Amino acid sequence: MARMHDVGRYTTPPETKHLEALAREAYATIPADLRDALGNVVIHVLDFPDDDTMEEMDCESPFDLLGLYRGTSLLAKSTMDTPEDMDMIFLYRRPILDYWCDSGDDLADVVKHVLIHEIGHHFGFSDDDMEQIERYP
Repeated sequence: MARMHDVGRYTTPPETKHLEALAREAYATIPADLRDALGNVVIHVLDFPDDDTMEEMDCESPFDLLGLYRGTSLLAKSTMDTPEDMDMIFLYRRPILDYWCDSGDDLADVVKHVLIHEIGHHFGFSDDDMEQIERYP
């Protein structure tokens, strides 16, 4: 996942719109059949998780969570279910930026990694499955 560290090319922290663009680019690299199967999953970038999410996920700090899948995984869904709400993937900008600065990884790689990890929760994928998707061109 690591490439040349790209922190130096930014003079200010990347904004939400930058992470949204990176998430769209990362999403476009996911195999088409997987994107088709995702259906109506919405990707949303926020600065931090809200207080309820922090409590639910037992986070000590708002920097503990880089992303979160909200919804019913495909493994738990039934054709008889009536959708209560849209499935969403949240990417948390400030924790992602903190991780990026500490890791030395390329920001696009970090966003892709978090996005694929959250998509993996939607499908119930193993860590090995998610790593294979990350390596997909």
